[in-house]
Amino acid sequence: MDYIVRMIAKDAPITAMAIQGRGLVQRAREIHHTLPVATAALGRTLLITSLMGQQLKVQDGSVTIRVQGGGPLGTILAVSDSDGNVRGYVQNGQVDLPLKGPAKLDVGRAVGTDGSLTVIKDLQLKEPYVGTVPLVSGEIAEDITSYFVESEQIPTACALGVLVDRDLSVAAAGGYLIQLLPGATDEMIDKIEAGIAKAGPVTARLSQGDTPEDLLRLVLADFDLELLETSPVEYRCYCSRERMRRALISLGKEELENLIQEQGRAEMTCQFCDAVHVFEKDELEALAASL
Repeated sequence: MDYIVRMIAKDAPITAMAIQGRGLVQRAREIHHTLPVATAALGRTLLITSLMGQQLKVQDGSVTIRVQGGGPLGTILAVSDSDGNVRGYVQNGQVDLPLKGPAKLDVGRAVGTDGSLTVIKDLQLKEPYVGTVPLVSGEIAEDITSYFVESEQIPTACALGVLVDRDLSVAAAGGYLIQLLPGATDEMIDKIEAGIAKAGPVTARLSQGDTPEDLLRLVLADFDLELLETSPVEYRCYCSRERMRRALISLGKEELENLIQEQGRAEMTCQFCDAVHVFEKDELEALAASL
């Protein structure tokens, strides 16, 4: 089961979250038929979007992360609801690049750094919050750290990892997000940095059987942690035939009539789950007549 844990330090102004997300990243790989470097890039984006969605605590809220780095993968998009259930896609999932080291996927090169990371938070207010920062490395975690510092002024440590097996399946996926609240000292920061170095790569820990709780207790070993919440998460798409119908209506009467004349029917594919919804001629004519 994929899940997120939330903790706080009882003796320091620190909040922390961690996720085990092998299942949801594997589901994304199966839907989009991604090759390893695309699986890793999309997976990391899904993981952090799930964590940030879970932070919202706003009913019907959502977080969208869009990564556009100019690399061969193209655009990566992920959307999470306020429970951390997430969906997403990568524009060019069949990209294959040489490894940049022993068993080290070159995610940064595949994503690129000539572009930006955009976070859109729908807090059910009149307008969504939108923050955009230049990409730092294309490795996702470093870019998220940059986003929090620049856009939200929150010192943040983020680690994300996706381990792809030889059969292209996802062997491990997870990460953590640690944030400092006002009042944090340089000494606390030094302790966290030492804990991050000691923990090492996320996927190595998860592959050895460590849980999200284990990850946080290792990185924050110098602090007195309290577990606040454990929440299941999954890859979840909210597409439906009714949503597709509304999308067709939004085209307008003229465009619908052109579609009927040129194609006689419409096949609409969800970009998040590849579900295909077919609308035959009589349905399209009825929609056009209603406008």
